[in-house]
Amino acid sequence: MQIKLVRIYQKTSNFTGYRILVDRLWPRGISKERAHLDQWFKEIGPSKSLRQWFNHDPAKFCEFRDKYLFELKQNPQTTAFIQLVSQQLMQQDVIFLFGAKDLQHNQAVVLKQFVEQRLS
Repeated sequence: MQIKLVRIYQKTSNFTGYRILVDRLWPRGISKERAHLDQWFKEIGPSKSLRQWFNHDPAKFCEFRDKYLFELKQNPQTTAFIQLVSQQLMQQDVIFLFGAKDLQHNQAVVLKQFVEQRLS
């Protein structure tokens, strides 16, 4: 089983597994029914101040990644999140859902790498 990254605005029929929204804010224009979530783990997303500073600027991504990794290491919810992902991976793929348009420069990319390192 593996962790997959999927933009929440993509069609859901192609992606089966345990679906976790990893954004701190609910994505605009997506109803709870359309999201087909198993869990919204908003506490794992970057802080408001970090998110606003980054503002999805690819030029800031390396620094954003470092700051977000620091937040993850300090976040008391990180252990519970990793446990949830680990448990679900025993049965099925886990899908990290995010709203960002940039598929390469977002918090879900950082979070996936972080969790995979912790699980290996």
